[in-house]
Amino acid sequence: MKLSFAHFSWSWERLFWIVTTGLIAAFVLYAYWPKPLLVDMATATEGPLRVVLEQEGEVRAHDRYLVSAPVSGRVQRIERHAGEEVRQGEVLAVLLPLPLSALEREQQQARLAAAEAAVREAEQYLQQAQAEAAQAERERMRTQDLVAKKFLAPQVAEQSRLALLTSRAQVEATQARIKVLQYESQALRSALQLQQRPGSAALSLRAPASGKILRVESDSERVVAAGTPLLTLGNPQRMEIVADVLSQDAVRLRPGMVVEIRQWGGSGVLSGRVRTVEPYAITKVSALGIEEKRVNVIADLERLPPELGDGYRVEVAFVVWESAQVLKVPASALFRRGAQWAVFVRQQGRARERLVQIGERNADEAQIVQGLQAGEEVLMYPGNQVRDGTRISPSPRRSGAAR
Repeated sequence: MKLSFAHFSWSWERLFWIVTTGLIAAFVLYAYWPKPLLVDMATATEGPLRVVLEQEGEVRAHDRYLVSAPVSGRVQRIERHAGEEVRQGEVLAVLLPLPLSALEREQQQARLAAAEAAVREAEQYLQQAQAEAAQAERERMRTQDLVAKKFLAPQVAEQSRLALLTSRAQVEATQARIKVLQYESQALRSALQLQQRPGSAALSLRAPASGKILRVESDSERVVAAGTPLLTLGNPQRMEIVADVLSQDAVRLRPGMVVEIRQWGGSGVLSGRVRTVEPYAITKVSALGIEEKRVNVIADLERLPPELGDGYRVEVAFVVWESAQVLKVPASALFRRGAQWAVFVRQQGRARERLVQIGERNADEAQIVQGLQAGEEVLMYPGNQVRDGTRISPSPRRSGAAR
């Protein structure tokens, strides 16, 4: 059988076009074939997790004494200055009382009676506080005995010790309050006696307690009305932290919770404990003009740096919850599926949607109670392009584990 050259030429030409068409088809198929979606991945890990509530706060004197004019009169120039140390009983200012009218005398006598009644009321509170402190001491002794016998956890003993310290602090605060009320009552009584026989007699305003002058309202000689503030005293060795938090956040705070003081101007983080969550809220207007209900939370510092003074600004972080070992994922991997939480898990190169149950969470991480296991990879920042079954590939730029 003889094959002509034209036959071979036609065969090679046909083969060339077949191969070329196949390559073009393969190229088009490759170009338009769906590629895996590049995504950021994270690994579900076990580790510590903390939930903190951050709020701006300020330092203030634990025991603050406001020295005011008990009666109307001319106050002489105040020679005391802010920052000076004073002792109890030292003269802070001198007031020349003005003569009283009949109506003013009756009002002054009513103020004196109210001040004396306040002293008696404070003495009753002191008896109650002393009884509570004695009960807290007995409770602490019983708790220590049960902890020593391993019937109770050591944390219970710590709570009883904290309750005792709080009760003793309440006793001291009430005693200081009684001193202030007694001083005010004595000042009113002396002023009333002086104003009933006016002349050259002057009224000396003395320090109700030892401490430091925090503020002098005005050191110039002037005429003041009864009740005008003149000086503010405080104990520089006893400072506290006060922060106003939203009422819906305040319900999660309890006395004894750990507090961290940050950005106070010095190095390191200061530690403290919540002493009181005040039982009433005040209305404040935010920077956006929204009315908010806020609650004052007061904390005690374990160590007081000498640099901190009354009214200084600090950043307060309340440790609401913490655990040393939980299963967690980045909070950015979670998304809502109806009323439940869900994540996308990487399985055999595809995204698989899975419902999960979360526990505590902070701004960065969330606790996984059910639905995931340690070591499984989850998608971070899942967008609208991701569906159940979507082919995915980890991005080399941002993939990692929950911190």
